[in-house]
Amino acid sequence: MSTLTAEKDLDQLTLTFVAEFDAPPTRVWEIWEDPRQLERWWGPPTWPATFTQHALTPGSESVYFMTGPDGERAHGWWEITAVRAPESLSYEDGFADEHGARQEGMGVVHATVTLEALGTGTRMTIENRFDSLEQLEQLLAMGMEEGMGQAMGQIDALLAA
Repeated sequence: MSTLTAEKDLDQLTLTFVAEFDAPPTRVWEIWEDPRQLERWWGPPTWPATFTQHALTPGSESVYFMTGPDGERAHGWWEITAVRAPESLSYEDGFADEHGARQEGMGVVHATVTLEALGTGTRMTIENRFDSLEQLEQLLAMGMEEGMGQAMGQIDALLAA
């Protein structure tokens, strides 16, 4: 990964990550589309993800959990809202209980992923939009920025495999 930036915009209620990879967009798309590859990078190294349901089709739902170093689990869900393979996807992201049921108390993050060809490489942008400043600040306090940076730091090894 030649670059990784994170930009918080408190006025626009966004947290945006931009990374560049030495792989074409079709290959980078695979790490989103294939749940086994997604598990290898979604979540920081100390909180690996397990996807129990995943499909990149509008209206589908992905269900996952991340397992912490002491065995604790944090559950989540995505609802896929738009897909334009291999250029972009949008999804709603939220917390779930241990049975996969949505927990609305933490709000929903509205995420858009874009993959842009750069010669033989790809620029991946993940824009996360929040419903309120309180929600954005709460997720930042929970370590979303650091965790996503660590998670994305795992992608180069996956793309090279």
